[in-house]
Amino acid sequence: MSSETREPEAAVIERNRDSRATRPAKPRRPGRGENETSQESVRHRVHLTMEAGRSSGPIGLGFEIFLIAFIVSNAVVVSLDSVARLATAYGRYFQVFEIASVVVFTLEYAVRLWSAPEDPRFSDKPVLDRLRYMLQPYMLIDLIAIAPAYVALFVPVADLRILRLFRLFRLLKIARYSPAVVTLIHVLSLERRALFGTLLLLLCIMCLSAEGMYIIEGTAQPKVFSDLPTCMYWAIITLTTVGYGDITPVTAMGRVWAGVTAIFGLGIFALPVGIIASAFMTEIHRRDFIVTSSMLARIPFFAGLDIEALSEVMVALRSQMVAPHVPIVVAGEPAAAMYFVVSGLAKSVRVLTTDGMRKKATLGPGDVIAADAVLAGRAHDASVFAHTPMRLLALSSQDLVVLLRKYPRLRRKIGKTAAREERKFNPKRPKHNQGAAVELGDP
Repeated sequence: MSSETREPEAAVIERNRDSRATRPAKPRRPGRGENETSQESVRHRVHLTMEAGRSSGPIGLGFEIFLIAFIVSNAVVVSLDSVARLATAYGRYFQVFEIASVVVFTLEYAVRLWSAPEDPRFSDKPVLDRLRYMLQPYMLIDLIAIAPAYVALFVPVADLRILRLFRLFRLLKIARYSPAVVTLIHVLSLERRALFGTLLLLLCIMCLSAEGMYIIEGTAQPKVFSDLPTCMYWAIITLTTVGYGDITPVTAMGRVWAGVTAIFGLGIFALPVGIIASAFMTEIHRRDFIVTSSMLARIPFFAGLDIEALSEVMVALRSQMVAPHVPIVVAGEPAAAMYFVVSGLAKSVRVLTTDGMRKKATLGPGDVIAADAVLAGRAHDASVFAHTPMRLLALSSQDLVVLLRKYPRLRRKIGKTAAREERKFNPKRPKHNQGAAVELGDP
C-alpha cells in the first residue's frame, strides 16, 4: 500500500484520538456508590430485624414482642366486637383500632417485600424473586391478614360479617414467631401418612357401627334410626364420646352395641393423639440431640484431641437445629459463641469497609463459624445465615476461656481455624498471619 493511502488513515486515527480526548466524559453511574451502599445496609438491617427477631438484637426483640402483642390484641378486639352491647358502646374505638391494625400490617407486609432481596434465595432477580417471595407461606398468611379490609373497601357488596371473621386469621401470624407452632406443623407433615391411616380406620368403624345400629334399632325405632346417614351421625357422636342424648338405643342389644362403639371410640381417638405426641417429643429430642464422640469425629477441628480434652469439650458444647434462612450470627453483634457445622450449608456475607462490596462464602460440614470474633472478643464482621436445615454445636465464649487455659493445643487449633475462616473472604492472605489470630486469644 502506498504512503498516500496510509497517510489519510493515520490522519483519521489521529483525528479520532483527539476527538475522544476533547469529548466531555460521560457521567459515571453510581453503581455501588455511597448512597446505594447506605441504602442496602439499611435494607439489610431492616431485613434482619424483621426476619431474625430476637436473634438480631434488642430492636428485633422489641419488634417481635410488639407484633405478637398486636396480633393477640386484634383477636381480642374481633371477639369483643361480636358482642352487640360492646359493639354499640365502643364500636368507634374498635373501628379506629381496626384501621390502625390494617395500616401496621400493610406497612409490615410492604417492608418485608422491599427487603426480600436481602434473602440469598431471592436476591438474583428483583421483580421475579419478589413475586416468588410473596408466595411463601408466611407471606400468604400476612396477605390474608389484611386482604379482608381491602375487599370490604373496594367491594361494597361483600358480606361484612364473614370478612370480620376472616380477621381472626391474623392469629396465624404468630406462627412466624413461635418455634413450637413450626415444630408442630413439621410433625404433622412428617406423620401425615399415619394420621391419614387413622382417619380411614375411623371412617370404617363409623360405617360399621352405623350399619349395626341401623339393623338392631331400625325396627324398634323406625323414626329415630330411620336411615344410614342418621345412624352415621349417632356413630360419630358416640365414637367421640360426646353423646348428646338426642338419639339413643332402647333395646338391650342396641345398648350393648353402643357401649362397644364407645370403647372403640376411646381407642381410635387415642391413636392420632399418641402419634402426634410421640412425634413431637421425638422432634424436640432430635433438635436437642446428645453430643457424642461419633458426631465430633465428623468435624476436623476435633481430630487429634486427647480423650480428656475431648470429654470436657463434649460437656461444654450445646447442640441446636437451625431452620433455613435463620441467622446464626449477625454482623455488628457481640460474639457470644462459636459454632461448629455438623450438617447443612450456611451462607456468610461480609461487607468490606473499603469499597462497600459484599463478599460471600459458603460454609458446610466441618467448618467453624465466628472463631475469629470469639478469639478477638469483638463484634461479628460477617452475617451468617442457614441456607439449608443445619445441625450446629455451639461453644460459648465463657466455656471457651476455661478450655483455652487448660489446653494450649486447643488454642493453637482455634487460631488456625480462625485464619482459615478469614481466608474464605481473603484468599490472598498469607498463611503466616495465622499467629495473629492466636495472639488475640491469649490471656
